[in-house]
Amino acid sequence: MNIDQALGSEDRPNTVYVILISCIATIGGFLFGFDSGVINGTIEGLQTTFESDDVGTGFNVASMLLGCAVGAYFAGRLADRHGRRFIMRVAAVFFIVSAWGSGAADTSLEFVFYRVLGGLALGASSILAPAYISEVSPAHYRGMLSTVQQVAIISGLFAAFLSNYLIADAVGSSVSLFWLGIEAWRWMFWVEIVPATIFLLALMLIPESPRFLVMIRRRELAIEVLTTLTGQTIAIRKVEEIDASLAEDRHRPRLSDLTDRESGRIRRIVWVGLGLATLQQLVGINVVFYYGAVLWQSVGFTEADALAINMLSGGLSIAAVSATILLIDRIGRKPILLIGSVGMALSLSLLTYTFTRASTGPSGSLSLEGVYGPLALVAANIYVVFFNFSWGPVMWVMLGEMFPNQIRGTALGVSGLAQWTANFAITMTFPVLLAGIGLAGAYGIYTLCAVLSIWFVVRMVHETRGLELEDMQGE
Repeated sequence: MNIDQALGSEDRPNTVYVILISCIATIGGFLFGFDSGVINGTIEGLQTTFESDDVGTGFNVASMLLGCAVGAYFAGRLADRHGRRFIMRVAAVFFIVSAWGSGAADTSLEFVFYRVLGGLALGASSILAPAYISEVSPAHYRGMLSTVQQVAIISGLFAAFLSNYLIADAVGSSVSLFWLGIEAWRWMFWVEIVPATIFLLALMLIPESPRFLVMIRRRELAIEVLTTLTGQTIAIRKVEEIDASLAEDRHRPRLSDLTDRESGRIRRIVWVGLGLATLQQLVGINVVFYYGAVLWQSVGFTEADALAINMLSGGLSIAAVSATILLIDRIGRKPILLIGSVGMALSLSLLTYTFTRASTGPSGSLSLEGVYGPLALVAANIYVVFFNFSWGPVMWVMLGEMFPNQIRGTALGVSGLAQWTANFAITMTFPVLLAGIGLAGAYGIYTLCAVLSIWFVVRMVHETRGLELEDMQGE
């Protein structure tokens, strides 16, 4: 008996069922967060094992993001051919293989291969989970359920930080030997095999997206799925609405759908998606995720302190996203984005100022004297809170719901490609910026991008709260 049969199909909305299958989809978000955060505590182990310099270490860390960009781009298009559920299952298998291989790698090349494989899974999950949730959720609480994706991401980050901390604390450092005489940093990767396996098994229980089923002309099965989700009367009406939204231009989705037929220019809605996707990364959030331990050690904190700070940031992030869940379907997406942009710009400005006060020791290490160390810590966590209240969850919510049915998979793929390419650029360049213009210079760039995001929200973003997916405009 699967979940559909267990919960029945009475002629009324089945909120419990919608929440349950949405939570299963967000396990991909948890793995997204875990895979992004686990690298944070393994950098010293990678440097020691592979004897890599700053550039080599930067590529080892950022290599996964190449796979993410490719995975995000092709996942949207593949999901339009084979279904959201099938591609998420493939991603789950890739997560398992990547987690094992990353911990077992003996060379940089082998490590990069498995990280890129994991990146393919991560990129696919990052766009398909919010898309799937949007396509199975009623409009009046779609934003809340889609925001759970960010809760899952942050929970995954927090779990990775906690796991790294406990493993390193048990043996003294990430390069010390842990169970079975194997280095601790390898076990940090292997922990991910457990949630990845749970994800794969749970995906066997969820239905395919009804909007995808209508797109491939499996109308009766779409009605069956929607009946379980909403009740039979609403299901029939909803299938007719989905069918009508596709009727004028019904064909297999293609890349050219993203351009206007008359002018040949890229549609405005696609530019908005690209802007949301890239600006979310250009404000520098993943420098905190990937290099948090290195950052705090570079200004005088110990490795243990740095890992503890990461856990604090993870806990604050979960609290911030929880607030978003309560507000996103009440006040809307655009106001939350604007609040976040202003908050990030101010907190990053303060953080940049504190880094200008850092002094350099005889060995080249940085330190923040007096009040500037605690001030930097407070500013960084305020920044993390504002990001995870706004751009962290809301970008994914909007990408999952803002595109019309016909172009959703393709537009998501292109936006995902842009998001992960920007992520790669920020991650790869941080060690170079750190060595070249210092922390203050690097964070000054991220501050300017946060200021730019204020203009972007005011001028380019339109509210989507309460709109049905069939009412989304594709101009």
